[in-house]
Amino acid sequence: MVSRLPVVVLVTSLAALFPLASALAQSYPVKPVRVMIVFPPGGSNDVTGRIVFQKVSEQMGQQFVIENRGGAAGTIGADVVAKSPNDGYTLMVQSATHIANAHLYKSLPYDTLGDFIGITTLARQVAMLVVHPALPVKTTTEFIALAKKRPGEIIYGSAGNGSLLHLSMELLRSMTGTQLIHVPYKGGGPVNVAIASGEIQSVVATIASVIPNIRAERVRPIAVTSDKRTTQFPEIPALAEAIPGYEFTAWVGTFAPKGTPPPIIDRLNAELKKALEDPAVSKNLSSQTLDPMHMTPEQFAQRLQADYEKYARVVKLSGARVE
Repeated sequence: MVSRLPVVVLVTSLAALFPLASALAQSYPVKPVRVMIVFPPGGSNDVTGRIVFQKVSEQMGQQFVIENRGGAAGTIGADVVAKSPNDGYTLMVQSATHIANAHLYKSLPYDTLGDFIGITTLARQVAMLVVHPALPVKTTTEFIALAKKRPGEIIYGSAGNGSLLHLSMELLRSMTGTQLIHVPYKGGGPVNVAIASGEIQSVVATIASVIPNIRAERVRPIAVTSDKRTTQFPEIPALAEAIPGYEFTAWVGTFAPKGTPPPIIDRLNAELKKALEDPAVSKNLSSQTLDPMHMTPEQFAQRLQADYEKYARVVKLSGARVE
């Protein structure tokens, strides 16, 4: 007769761990939590992280200390987080750039999907196609028609090879069969100066960065990159209205190192959801043209996998590479 004692002991031992895990989540955090924002201060990642985690700190009665660790499109900070203890006391704020980097860099010192747990998205970032007023188009349909009539003549700018601005336009180009000329700039600031001066004729830019040019009528807004119109600019169509299936939005999210206990991940997710639902937080994010965006860890994992495959296709189309 085979003894079942080891199985019974194992089941009993596992059952005993559940109350411990629950207690761990309830007491967490017992010390300050480091929140590493992997970009310099002032950008959308930094703004989102500071707004949201200030509220989380108030809710949980513990400090969530912001630390900016920029460089190499977020890969330097991500490497630090990947190698940090998985006890819930080191978190990362990173954007969809985290996924793009996996396809832009020849190699990374960490596994983009395997070395992190996505806790939740925090905000959605929508971009907008704008043109210089000298370009005789007012709609997406007119823009496509002109691009097909003048192949290889319309110049568009971006914040750099592989940036959101670059990949958004490459997806548009591939879905419409148009030939456009890409000119990369060193960041969103220079490309917005270029479109305003007429140095380039079109750009897909983040909404927040392009608002001053729109108000000064230095550019003409054509469409947004989300699948539906935005609440901030309901009069501006979505590209999807003219290009069925088009959608290219970025997100800012929060991650923890792999192996972080599930009860802590769930506790953080619940607190972040509560923070994002706070009217003041929501209003503050929206004023920065950032849409509050919460997901469960399971939903975020699915989004990460889908975006991983999507970025692989678009980066291949663009030919972008970072050595």
